[in-house]
Amino acid sequence: MTGSTAPAAPAGSATGPARTAPRPGRPGRLPGFEGRMMAPGLLLLAALSIVPFLAIIVMSLARVRLLGGVGLHWVGADNWTRFFTDPDLGWAWIRTAVYFTLTVGLEMLAGVGLALAVRRLARGRNAALTLLLLPIFVAPVIVGLLGRFLTDSTFGLYTWMLRQIGYDGDIMGSKTSAFTAVVLMDVWEWTPLITLITLAGLTAIPASLREAAAIDGAGGWSMLAHIILPSISNVLLVALLIRSMDAIRYFDVIWVTTGGGPADATKTVPVRLYETAFRFFDLGYAAAIGLAMLAASIVVARAFIRVLDREGLTR
Repeated sequence: MTGSTAPAAPAGSATGPARTAPRPGRPGRLPGFEGRMMAPGLLLLAALSIVPFLAIIVMSLARVRLLGGVGLHWVGADNWTRFFTDPDLGWAWIRTAVYFTLTVGLEMLAGVGLALAVRRLARGRNAALTLLLLPIFVAPVIVGLLGRFLTDSTFGLYTWMLRQIGYDGDIMGSKTSAFTAVVLMDVWEWTPLITLITLAGLTAIPASLREAAAIDGAGGWSMLAHIILPSISNVLLVALLIRSMDAIRYFDVIWVTTGGGPADATKTVPVRLYETAFRFFDLGYAAAIGLAMLAASIVVARAFIRVLDREGLTR
């Protein structure tokens, strides 16, 4: 009797036929059910975003007629030629850049300073933080109305206070003082946001790191420059990005308080865009200005994203 060797079991199974290994799914492909459920929302979102964007591009290349129904008269690059040769719009971009630099810069400085002050409070920290955060909850239009009444040349509180120290001019009647007033209104409203974000970053700094720096003899300024600010630099970059995107297109306070005056001293690009579209009904030129504002916002956002990517915050 000769021995026989039993046939080897198929690979992948000890008792039965081999099972075919499942093929990995295509990366990035949505499952069927989930894709069908998300499709209506995605299509609606695309329609609400892409269609108006394409319409604005077409409008920027045409003259829009509103009388007797909406009509487009193709003018090619005339609106864009006017955009690059309009001296008034050039000054509006300069004023926007100055307004952006002053508001964002002052808000970052004041917000970090207030956060450090609140952090050092031993008592009443919650009450102080509550009072600091109140301006965030006020609508920008209300901030503008409040500022207009406070700076009124007849009964304004700030006007009366300035008269007590020798200033007898109209705050909103002078170019420099009007521009300064709208900048300070913006700073008053949005500095608490920077304070809140900075406080969140300060909370994340390990206490052991501060204690070690104090043992090594680090004073107040050395602690701030070499320990605190480097530790919260990433948080400050995020706060700077948030405020920058809003400051570029800020409109409410300026329009309610000055309407762009006096003598166009506070007429930034958003104010000029509003006037062009809804006061002079030059919608084609307004579309070109709007697209330029969008491009400027994208450039600023991309600059911040590169910095955040270099710091490793986008992973």
